[in-house]
Amino acid sequence: MRILVINPGGTSTKISVFDNHTEVFKKNISHTQTDLQGYKTVFQQYGYRKDLIIRTLEDHLFSLASFDCAVGRGGLLKPISGGTYEINERMIEDLQNAINGEHASNLGAVLAKNIADEIGVPAFIVDPVSVDEFQEVSRITGLSDLEKASWLHSLNQKAVCRKAAEKMGGKYEDYNFIVAHLGSGISVAAHNRGEMIDGSGGRTDGPFSPERSGGLPAYQLIKLCYSGKYTEEELVNKVSTIGGMYDYLGTKDIIEIEDRIKNGDTKAALIMDAFIYQVAKEISMYGASLYGEIDKVILTGGIAHSDSVTSQVAKRVSYLADVEVMPGEMEMEALALGALRVLGGVEAAKIYR
Repeated sequence: MRILVINPGGTSTKISVFDNHTEVFKKNISHTQTDLQGYKTVFQQYGYRKDLIIRTLEDHLFSLASFDCAVGRGGLLKPISGGTYEINERMIEDLQNAINGEHASNLGAVLAKNIADEIGVPAFIVDPVSVDEFQEVSRITGLSDLEKASWLHSLNQKAVCRKAAEKMGGKYEDYNFIVAHLGSGISVAAHNRGEMIDGSGGRTDGPFSPERSGGLPAYQLIKLCYSGKYTEEELVNKVSTIGGMYDYLGTKDIIEIEDRIKNGDTKAALIMDAFIYQVAKEISMYGASLYGEIDKVILTGGIAHSDSVTSQVAKRVSYLADVEVMPGEMEMEALALGALRVLGGVEAAKIYR
């Protein structure tokens, strides 16, 4: 089976070609601000990005007719359970209308669907960010106006669980995991027999990250909102993209921060210790979600490449279960494998309604 994988981001479109489980080609197509400035919405970039994908494949001698399916990064859809979904018109309509906001990943489904339709093969998305499998009790916040929502790194979270389960001789649905995805954004989730029953993400709750604030003291945040110190836009940016380590240290680069610590920067050391402490506390909290029945704790994401971070987190949480480190983001592989599970009859494609 030859699979075309498409993963649109804010400043790039990643594509990969898989022959069954093996990635035989990958390309990160970069987009400058100038390239994108003429498009008022994400969906208006569709033709521009599709042309680049086709041209790149042709330049590397991949015929469209050679593909057995196309799979795209899922966007901001309605809350759905995890799995591989056949791309249909209702999904495209919701993404085009940006029902949960504008994001480059909204283009993944339409690009995959359009290319697949041209050659008469199926098109899928896998475990989009809108996966919501939370148990009802986890949604209660303490204010009836507010409900906790699931916005996690679902694709990579579930991919590392499947990989760990395979190593353990079973399936994802056979085990309980706690996964901490550590990157520019952080998400920590409790996986109960194949479902993410609770979790936290760095724009609303959980640990701070290199650029996001994570959970904040509510009363102090309310006072700050009405202090006049920041506009609404400034405060949203501070929470979303210029908070966390950047707000304290002026950088989002973990390697730079670790170098500063090695050179005696005590403030950088304190912020890193606080980050590790918050990650470990968050992992431990989800032990309660699983009644302490945890088969493995998994650390993943870009920051998991740091041995100093993972070893210190593991030191604090290994009382829960064995800790396995799977660094990086396996998004392209996870998309391809999701399509392969359907094409190989291991699972049925789900229908977006």
